[in-house]
Parts: sequence; C-alpha cells; structure tokens
Amino acid sequence: MSKTAVIIDDSVSMRQMVSFTLKQAGFTVLEGGDGQEGLKHLDGRPVSVVITDLNMPVMDGITFIRQARALKAYKFTPILMLTTESQDSKKQDGKAAGATGWIIKPFNPDQLLQVVSKVVH
Repeated sequence: MSKTAVIIDDSVSMRQMVSFTLKQAGFTVLEGGDGQEGLKHLDGRPVSVVITDLNMPVMDGITFIRQARALKAYKFTPILMLTTESQDSKKQDGKAAGATGWIIKPFNPDQLLQVVSKVVH
C-alpha cells in the first residue's frame, strides 16, 4: 500500500524540499499553502502523515491540527509540526492541539525521514 503525506506550509520552497524528500522515500505527496488548503486533502482518503508549519496566513498550524483531530478518520493520523518555533510554550500548544511531534527548521532530509519513519507504520 502506498503512503500518502500531506504537507502544509506557506513557503513554496519549504513545501518543495519536504515534498522532494518524502517522494524519494516513496510517499505520494499532497500540498497546501495554509491550514484551510490542508484540510481539503483530509476528505476521507487514507493519509499516513501530515507535516504542517505553525505560522501561516488564513489558518495556522495549531488551528489546523485541532480541526484535523476533530475529523474521525484523522483522529490518530500522525501530525508533525515543522517550524522555526522552538519555545516550550509553542510545543505545549502543539501537543495540546494533538501534534504527534515537532521538527525545527531548518531540517535536514535524513532527520525528517527518521522522524517520519518513527510515526508512520
């Protein structure tokens, strides 16, 4: 079965880097420029992992995670925050919303794949 990742980031170049890394690892990748676009991909299809930025226009990452967790099909889907924010308070907000893990930008591809492999089964 193929693995699908949803990548949500307002930075096109960041989405391209994450997408390229995951495609090399065999993922099908769906992209969104903000949380609202990301939610459109959560339409009942199986998703292996979601990687979202925190600070985005329209809908931020925390709001996205809360809304994604409210969808029965995605209640237990791994959601990773990929952000420049490293403060404990932000991490607590993410965890409270339902984030599975936290990756600090800039990331290296091996680190990203290591974290993804820990949460995707």
